[in-house]
Amino acid sequence: MGIEVHPDGLVCLLSEADIQARIRELAVEISQDYNGDSLLAIGILNGAVLFLADLVRQIDIPLEYDFVGFRSYNGSVSNGPLEVTKRLKADVNGKRVLIVEDIIDTGRTLCESCLVDALIEKGAVDVRLCSLLDKPTHRTHHVDIHYTGFVIADKFVVGYGLDYDGLYRNLPYIGCYEVEPEELE
Repeated sequence: MGIEVHPDGLVCLLSEADIQARIRELAVEISQDYNGDSLLAIGILNGAVLFLADLVRQIDIPLEYDFVGFRSYNGSVSNGPLEVTKRLKADVNGKRVLIVEDIIDTGRTLCESCLVDALIEKGAVDVRLCSLLDKPTHRTHHVDIHYTGFVIADKFVVGYGLDYDGLYRNLPYIGCYEVEPEELE
């Protein structure tokens, strides 16, 4: 089978089958690590919605989930101050927490939001991070990722929750452009 190309010029980087297989592996690892303890999964909006939904359905321990939201992107560029778009409603006191991200590239969202510190201050007994994608060559802030789906090269990716100006989140695979999207305009 050749390279799958979307009509807009996206090239498939990670297929739907590859993503789902890796999610099943992550869910087994998470279930084993938490050893039957209950868990609060916190998804980072908007990109982690699909990943969180698929992941929690595969995790085999009692859990609840909630979301927080931050925004800093305009198109393919992260610029401007980090803005909170949704605050956490769940009580984290005494709970083990798993933050679920779509992608860790610069690490800016987690570091500048002080999310981990805030969860610990509110009484979380354990905070870990699960990210579907890790782009370490783009990192500007230190982030400890406990569960990683895929390590990817420094490419702008869309699909499976990741977007370009709000578009492409609905794709069942993760794709990239051979050139950056703004160069296509």
